[in-house]
Amino acid sequence: MTSAPPPVPPASPSLDPPVWAPPPPPPGFPPRPQLRRSRSDKILGGVSGGLAEYSGIDALLWRVGFVALALAGGTGVIVYLLLWLLMPADPIGAPGAARRPAGRRMVQPRSPVPGLTVAGLLIVVGAMALLDRFTWVSIGATGFLGAALLVVATGLIVAAFTGGRTARGGLIALGVVLSVALTAASTVDWRGSSEDVGDRVYRPTTVAEVRDVYRGGLGDFTLDLTLLDISDLENPVSAEVQHDIGDVRVILPRDADVQVRAEVDLGSLDVLESGSVDKGFFPGDGPGAWVDDGAAEFDLVIRNGLGDVEVSRG
Repeated sequence: MTSAPPPVPPASPSLDPPVWAPPPPPPGFPPRPQLRRSRSDKILGGVSGGLAEYSGIDALLWRVGFVALALAGGTGVIVYLLLWLLMPADPIGAPGAARRPAGRRMVQPRSPVPGLTVAGLLIVVGAMALLDRFTWVSIGATGFLGAALLVVATGLIVAAFTGGRTARGGLIALGVVLSVALTAASTVDWRGSSEDVGDRVYRPTTVAEVRDVYRGGLGDFTLDLTLLDISDLENPVSAEVQHDIGDVRVILPRDADVQVRAEVDLGSLDVLESGSVDKGFFPGDGPGAWVDDGAAEFDLVIRNGLGDVEVSRG
């Protein structure tokens, strides 16, 4: 008679810690995707497509908003560039639509608050742009961004009473973007208005045509002084350039002595190939250069907010 096999002893518990798994999302709500730039819905960088996937607000509304902010003082360009730098791109082979799990649907209907808030934001910014352009009221970039942030804050308050996770997530993201842009606009010396948008080139042919102050807003700025006849000058030609966003280039006659003072909040300086020199006296170096008597034919003051400053000779 054979005896029964001895019982197998129970396995000793593992000493390894249990593997942590994220908790499942609440019933009726899909997990929120990460804020990334879209590879499938993009025109320039995929920022608007990524914001649309994250917030549920149509990408067209985001694009219209960036264009409106760009026209209202140029701040939309700064906001877009900051997001382009800070937002990571979608992994290759994983388009934004693939990140949303299929087969799940929202139990609650989509709230209209985000769309209405963006529409109100565009209306407010557009009305302020008209006031800034056609009346004596000068609003400035901080005024546009502050008003936009106030509209978004109002939308968040309304969304808090309507409920729903989707109703607030996009507005929070938009509020963060506007807050960053408002901080950047507050630290840069803004001098232009909404009408100063686009590249500008000035080529005066006489000393009388040279302005005391040149103002620029958004875009590249060029002041070409090589056509001036400075052989019979009694006093130096003085000019000041005040620019907000974009590269500033001033071109001088090769024979002229020049006194330069240049300032830039965020960008590089290149004054007559001397590197980052913000002020100084530079004698002419052409074949007909005047004798260095310590007097300059040009006295220039250049102030730029965001962009490079270059002073060169023609």
